[in-house]
Order: sequence, then C-alpha cells, then structure tokens
Amino acid sequence: MNEKLYKAINATAISSLVLGICILAAGTAAGVLLVVNGARLLKHKSVILL
Repeated sequence: MNEKLYKAINATAISSLVLGICILAAGTAAGVLLVVNGARLLKHKSVILL
C-alpha cells in the first residue's frame, strides 16, 4: 500500500514540476514579446501620432 502511495505522490510531484517549468517558460516568452513590441511602438511613435 505504501509503495502505491509513494508512486502516486511521485508522479504528481513530477507532473507539477514539469507544468510549472512550462508556465514559467511561457510567461518569460510572453514578457519578452511584450517588451519588444512596446519598444517597436516607441520607436515609431512619431509616425503613429501623425
């Protein structure tokens, strides 16, 4: 019984860790894209305001 519980908890912990890493990577990528797009808008500010 204890071995089944250990395996279930271990599998849950591994999947949670993998999910957390994926969410962290997606958040970082989204942040970088937002900064790049914001910089592009600031670069073309004079064209946009015309």
